[in-house]
Amino acid sequence: MKKFFIAIGIACCAVGFSTHNTQAQIIDGAFKRTNIENRKPMALAPIREADVMWSKKIWRVIDLREKMNQVLYFPTTNMDGRTNLINLLLEGIENAQLTAYDARTDDEFKVPMTFPQVKEAFGAVTRTRQVRNLETGEMEDRIIVGEIRPEEVKQFMIKEEWFFDKQTSTMNVRIIGICPIQEYYRDEDINQQNVQRRQVFWIYYPESRDLLATHSVINPSNTAQGMSFDDLLIKRKFNSYIVKESNVYNNRAISQYLSGRDAMLESQKIEAEIFDYEQDLWEY
Repeated sequence: MKKFFIAIGIACCAVGFSTHNTQAQIIDGAFKRTNIENRKPMALAPIREADVMWSKKIWRVIDLREKMNQVLYFPTTNMDGRTNLINLLLEGIENAQLTAYDARTDDEFKVPMTFPQVKEAFGAVTRTRQVRNLETGEMEDRIIVGEIRPEEVKQFMIKEEWFFDKQTSTMNVRIIGICPIQEYYRDEDINQQNVQRRQVFWIYYPESRDLLATHSVINPSNTAQGMSFDDLLIKRKFNSYIVKESNVYNNRAISQYLSGRDAMLESQKIEAEIFDYEQDLWEY
């Protein structure tokens, strides 16, 4: 009889231990997802200079307010292991995984920036402002600690090069750099009537691919078919418009010689010229 009770006790302990282990393995979803941190960026075909018979550099803007591009803007805070593009870039700069380059001088990745310099470029500096005291009604000095506001990044500029590879008879594109564009208001613009825009820093895109490939972007239509930031950019899963092309006039932007509807038509014209170049090489 004693052996019988001992056997039951051992069985109960085994069942309890097994139940405890099962409860500890929590999966936030219906199935266990692959660890994206181990992903590698998609390999790109090598390019020989001798095979490139035509090329043109293009600068385009991705507006994050467009519905197709909102996956780059949200989530504004870390959620379910996901983050948005600007927070990911800032994290990479702070952790020395990425090198930021000063966008105030040029877009050729010449002047590296430290993270404090990036904060300064964002306008996140500690300064003294005159603030009215609600109790006395008098103006008094108050120290304002500057912080980066990632939600102010509403656009990204992409620098890329389009080229025709005669070896494969295809038109291809390579992204060279990516630059966040901040929208803000000046301190004296109390009513926030005149929005200001500035390019904050440039990131050399080939350097950032390892980081972008290890962070996923949600697919609004099917969360089981997610992709990384690198996949989204390389596969052109975004909407954008051209703001500049390489030209003899110091690479001037379209906004320097056209505005409004004319600027939009010029952007579409440059896009069509790239498409037509490849089509005109074929004979039917």
